[in-house]
Amino acid sequence: MSFDRHALGFGYGERAVYAADPWNSRGRLYHESGSPTRSDFQRDRDRIIHTTAFRRLKHKTQVFIAQDGDHYRTRLTHTIEVAQIARALARALKADEDLAEGVALVHDFGHTPFGHTGEDALHEELLPYGGFDHNAQSLRIVTKLERRYAEFDGINLTWESLEGLVKHNGPLLTADGVGTRGPVPQPILDYCELHDLELASYASLEAQAAAIADDIAYNTHDIDDGLRSGYLNFEMLEEIPFLAGLMAEVRERYPHLEPSRFTHEIMRRQITRMVEDVIGVAQKRLAELNPQSADDIRKADHVIATFSDEMAETDRQIKAMLFKRIYRNADIMRIRAGAAQIVKDLFGAYMANPKEMQSHYWVDHIAGLSDAPKARHVGDYLAGMTDTYAISAHRRLFDHTPDLR
Repeated sequence: MSFDRHALGFGYGERAVYAADPWNSRGRLYHESGSPTRSDFQRDRDRIIHTTAFRRLKHKTQVFIAQDGDHYRTRLTHTIEVAQIARALARALKADEDLAEGVALVHDFGHTPFGHTGEDALHEELLPYGGFDHNAQSLRIVTKLERRYAEFDGINLTWESLEGLVKHNGPLLTADGVGTRGPVPQPILDYCELHDLELASYASLEAQAAAIADDIAYNTHDIDDGLRSGYLNFEMLEEIPFLAGLMAEVRERYPHLEPSRFTHEIMRRQITRMVEDVIGVAQKRLAELNPQSADDIRKADHVIATFSDEMAETDRQIKAMLFKRIYRNADIMRIRAGAAQIVKDLFGAYMANPKEMQSHYWVDHIAGLSDAPKARHVGDYLAGMTDTYAISAHRRLFDHTPDLR
């Protein structure tokens, strides 16, 4: 049966002229024929969900080590929450929802076990060999390390999805070629030699939506998990005027609400207010810019989807509270020290004897490599581990494994 895929639209609502166009993508590194039933961005999203890297997110730490309880966020649940918010923003701004969702779903692929603690530890070990950056690692995963297709390594995402993955937090280079946040990680530069992601420009509106959705999601769910853990209480939230206002609203409407429902009512209001704030700012900036294409968004000298100045100050206050009360809490720091030790011990063990990386597909070839390429393979292997696998691997190789409870 033949049909016109453009006419059918497959669920697409009205899309603005500045939205990324899935039917006119800049393409993939390896050419593939299009699908008659899915846009290129839908295919990207589906490929991301079917990766091994996506499944591993369920056992990777967000803030609280998974052993602490079943109800704390993991990288996977965080990613799903980010994707939901990104899609809502994209729909409100008449951007491409599938691209926004895909960028959100892939944005944390490169994270190590044990959250930022694992990343810091691995970066320290890899510093003599170029260091470690989770964003660059995400790119390595989707362009090189996933081994699923017969004709290429990686999952051969579109230019737009890769651009969003790499640049969702803004340009990596100035117009003069200087790194905006320090030197650009070598894996990103290497890929751009093959498939230029235009590192000096902003990403699409869809990628910007995914980036701000990340902030909204973890600001909210880290408070939720902090209350659940006992590291935060309602009195601490009162110190932030925005949160104090939300609590006052809930108390006035529901004066006898039990704590768990009270928490949820605060969190849902927080997400709503932040999303509405971003939509308002983005609509104003779009009206001022009057973009006539997705490239006009990229060429703008500022981000479009972001917080207002007032909400940005609230964002800063929330992050400061989370840093003080949770991320630098003495109990969390003790657990972080143990997690870092596991990563460092495993790195040393695998560098000394690569054969210990039993499930690494290059294990029979690594031993003869020089230290730099060998270290990068060890980094790939460690970064791909879940918390549970890293703990199990450490117990197999060492007499004592730190207690992460």
